[in-house]
This record gives sequence, C-alpha cells and structure tokens, in this order.
Amino acid sequence: MTNAIELADIGYRYAHAQTDALTAVTASIPAGHITGLVGPDGAGKTTLMRLMSGLLRATRGSLRTGGLDPLGQGDQLRRILGYMPQKFGLYEDLTVLENLELYADLRGVDRDSRGTEFERLLRFTDLASFTTRPAGKLSGGMKQKLGLACVLLGQPRILLLDEPSVGVDPISRRELWRMVTLLVKTGLSVVWSTSYLDEAERCAHILLMNAGRLLYAGLPVTLTETLRGRSVQLDGISADRRAVLTRALRAEGVLDGVIQGSRIRLVLAKGSSGPSPDSVGAGRESRIEPVAPRLEDAFMDILGGGPGGDSELARLMVPTTVDPSTASSVIEADGLTKTFGDFTAADHITFKVPQGEIFGLLGPNGAGKSTTFKMLCGLLVPSAGRASVLGIDLKRHAAKARQRLGYMAQKFSLYGNLTVQQNLEFFAGVYGLRGANAMQKIRRMQDTFALGAYRDVPPDELSLGYKQRLALACALMHDPGVLFLDEPTSGVDPITRREFWAHINGVVQKGVTVMVTTHFMDEAEYCDRIGLVYRGQMIAVGAPDELKRNAASVALPDPTMEDAFIALVERHEPANGQAAA
Repeated sequence: MTNAIELADIGYRYAHAQTDALTAVTASIPAGHITGLVGPDGAGKTTLMRLMSGLLRATRGSLRTGGLDPLGQGDQLRRILGYMPQKFGLYEDLTVLENLELYADLRGVDRDSRGTEFERLLRFTDLASFTTRPAGKLSGGMKQKLGLACVLLGQPRILLLDEPSVGVDPISRRELWRMVTLLVKTGLSVVWSTSYLDEAERCAHILLMNAGRLLYAGLPVTLTETLRGRSVQLDGISADRRAVLTRALRAEGVLDGVIQGSRIRLVLAKGSSGPSPDSVGAGRESRIEPVAPRLEDAFMDILGGGPGGDSELARLMVPTTVDPSTASSVIEADGLTKTFGDFTAADHITFKVPQGEIFGLLGPNGAGKSTTFKMLCGLLVPSAGRASVLGIDLKRHAAKARQRLGYMAQKFSLYGNLTVQQNLEFFAGVYGLRGANAMQKIRRMQDTFALGAYRDVPPDELSLGYKQRLALACALMHDPGVLFLDEPTSGVDPITRREFWAHINGVVQKGVTVMVTTHFMDEAEYCDRIGLVYRGQMIAVGAPDELKRNAASVALPDPTMEDAFIALVERHEPANGQAAA
C-alpha cells in the first residue's frame, strides 16, 4: 500500500450549517510517514479526521482509510486504526493502568497478551513509574503520552492525532515528536493535525487547509522555498519594537510581521523590496537583512497576509496612569512560596515588573508557573513571601487588587450557559461597572471585537478565535492597569494569534503592564523579559535574546527560543536531562 488514505472530492456540511465544512478535498496521504494536516481554527481538520475514522459520513465524494471504506468496513478499520481526538477521553479518576485496561477492553485486546503490551507501551511512554497515579494528577505532557499509549493498544497501522501538542510545554512536545517518529520507523502511518506551522515543518508531507478547502498538498520545503528572498529581518532596532512593527505592517508591500526578541521579521509581497528602516522609525543603526523563509511565512502569503498591526481596542483606550512610587514594580513577587502539604509548588520566587512591560512566565508542565501566576492574580494565598499588584498587597487586599487587574484564563473562563451578551454583562458587573457606563463599555467591546453578530450565541458555539476575542473583551472591560494572560493563544492559528498580539502590543503602548504564561515559544519572543520556572524555582530571568545567548553552545551556536528553553531546563539538571521531560 503506497498510500495510507485516499480522499476523492470530499465534501461535508453539518446539519443546519449555512456553508460546507469541507469542499472538494482530493488528496493522497502516503503510507509510512508523518503527514501534517495543517490550518487555522475552522479549516476543517477535525471534520476530515472524523471522516477518515468513520465517525462521520461524507456529504459527497469517497475515501479509503487503509484501503477500507470507513463506514462499510468499520469493524475491520478499527483493528488497524488508532484515533486520538483533541479532547481525548482519559478518565481522570482512574489510574494510568486502569485507563489502559479500559481501552484494552474497548479495542478488544486479548487478555493473555495485555501484560506484554502494557509493559511495552509503559516503557515506550516512560510511564512505568506512574501506573498507580490517577490520570487527573498527571502533567499535560504525561496525559498526552498516556493518550498515545491508549490508542496504540492493538498495534494499529494508521494513527490519527488531532492537535496532540496543544497546551503541552516544549520539552513534552519534543518528546511526543520523538516517540511518534520512532513509531513511523516501525511502519506506522501518522496524520498529525496542528495549527502550529513550526510543527508542520517537521512532517514529511503536509495538507494545508483553510475554510474547508485544500490549499496545498506536498513537501513542506517545496512550499517554503516559494518565499525565498521575501522573508527579511529588521535588526539593530533602537526604537520601541512594538511601534516599529505597527508602522512596518502599514507599509506597502509588507504582508506580515512578527516580533522576534530584539528583531522584527517581515514577509514581503512579490516584487516588493520592503520599507526602509528610516520609514518605520527603527533607528539609525537598524538594517534589513534576508533570512531563511519558514512554512509560516508561506502560509501567511497564501492567505494574502496577516491582519495588520493596528488595534482598534488600543485606539479607544485612555492611557493608563499609575502612582510613580509603584511604576518600577507594578507586579512584584518577593520570596513568593506556596506549599501543598509537604510539596513545594513555588519556592522563594522573586522578581519585579515595571509599568508597560510584557513579562513572560515560562516553564514545563508542573514546574510551578501556574501556581506563581495564580498567587500574583490573588487566586491563591501564598504560604510565605509577598505578592503585590500596583502596590496592593494581595494577601491582605486581594479583592481590591482584582478590581484593578484583568485576567484571561487558559480555558477562557467563559460561562457556556450564558450568551455572549450575558457574559459581557456579567463581567461588567464583576468589575464594578454599572448603568450607562457598563452599557457603553459593552458596546465598545462588541464593536472592537466584531461580537455584535454573536450577541445571542452561547460561547460554546463560537470558534476558538471568537472565544478568545470574547475572553479578552471580558478581561479588558474595566480598563485595567495590569493584564494577566494564562496561555491565551493555546491552539490558536497564526492569523488569530497576530490579531491578539496587535491588541496586546497596543494596550502596552497605552501603559498597561502584562504578565503572560505560554508554551508557544514564538509568542515568548514578544515579551520584554522572561522568567523561566523549573521545579518551583526561578532558574533564569532575562530578555528573550539574552536567554538564547545564555543557552548557546558549540553544538548549537544560534538557538531558537525553544532550544533555549530546553537547554536551560536541562542545564539546571545536568545529571539527568531526561528528568526534565
């Protein structure tokens, strides 16, 4: 079998939908490779995987998975197919071993062979020491590895993985890739769905989708090379990077741009030489240099460019003022410690964030960054040390501090049984807005984030991008001076991520101070400084470029942010780098 899956003119429309979720998709997925199913939120990736696995019936066209009709030969297909959906059904109150037993029952694995198969999978996923731990107590990366072990029961020939690395830290993500690469070497065919373009570059073959249509099928490098000479970098910037990026994105011939530490990366339209450094106010010493193109550059080019760098939200905001006595330490952690029984989740963490800075809090799953983050938001009481926001002691006056900060949770903290309008009204009330003032702020947020058409829709029915817009609108309703963002773009596509950061860059220029946690390393490049937390301790603090220089070595002279993250964590535990994973 040269192809694992064959798709011919596939179309699909959900009941009551106005448009097709998939339109005329024709492609071949080669056997024995990792094929990336790539595209933004709403591209049709999950729908296509459900069709491949026989969970949905195509409205039109035909497909074969492993040479079988997914609907007519479903029983045969289940014996050769492993499918791991986005929200994989681990039972969190069951142990690791009990979850394996349950899925072995569901997949019809012979009881006589289970001992050998469980031992093989536990060794492969490095979970042998955690068989009695409830799945709900595992870190994000370990949950994904357990999910992978469950779908590998019965030794399938084809593996469908729907966004398996969302919410997973770089170390666990790299470990997942290592494991899947090893599986492919044994003959498995893998379809890996992702909205992360850097991840797609690792695939042998990609299907690039948008709005239900297939835009490209082939080798990642073939598409990337079409941008040769059109990917450039603005270096030596002496002005405010955020303001320079905004001006660059307004320039004619610039399709896309992102901040990368002290530099700005731009994608140019065909035939464009790009803006001069002077025209975007980058400073006398700045210069534009060509760089190797990325798959993400090619993706943005295919879609006609990014959303631009201007923020309507920031334009309408009143500049934030703070007491001069607290301007140098708008957010402050002083010996911050949190223990749960005999376990220390955060251990004497100390740092300060001045006004108008974006401070990133990074670390592997389970490192203690979320605990630190929640103490600084007033959601957890420290066991020792002090946390303050805008000079307000969070241990003594948490409620007062919460009225002056905005908080966007990792899962967006929206109320699914309320409509968009009711969520906005609820959060307006939580932040003390009343009457005409509340209605004015709600209308402003609806207009700014284009939520008016969805005012009567529950958030659960919104796309991920619109959920993010609504969550950000709720967090900024009361014009806070400090904004806390907990993995705000997890699973979000590049276009939505750029729109989000245009708003964040804009509000920071109005004086808002931002703290963000993220597992997406390109996003960390937007931060002015980063604090890296590992095993409850702050092991490194510095600007993104500074951390990359600290992680450089003879073997890796020019590390990426992800390389730096992994190197610094493993350096902190030189005796056993695998312990970090």
